[in-house]
Amino acid sequence: MAIINITNFRKNIFEYLTQTIKYNEPLSISTKDGNAVLLSEDDYLSLLETLYLTSKSSMKEILLEGKNTPLSECISEEEVIW
Repeated sequence: MAIINITNFRKNIFEYLTQTIKYNEPLSISTKDGNAVLLSEDDYLSLLETLYLTSKSSMKEILLEGKNTPLSECISEEEVIW
């Protein structure tokens, strides 16, 4: 994560916003009162979805079970019924 101060952020706000959106790279902006983090909307929504899913104990268990399942035991993508 890149770190810049608020003065440089103000000078180049359009460039920093474009880079954050295009490359999904968070940006830490430091000020005298503390720091803020700039995220792309996609990253922000993904973070919210992850927090939601892991807040449900039953879903958390399902996700962990899936993560620990060997690939050889999984069905192919073509077999998934959407």
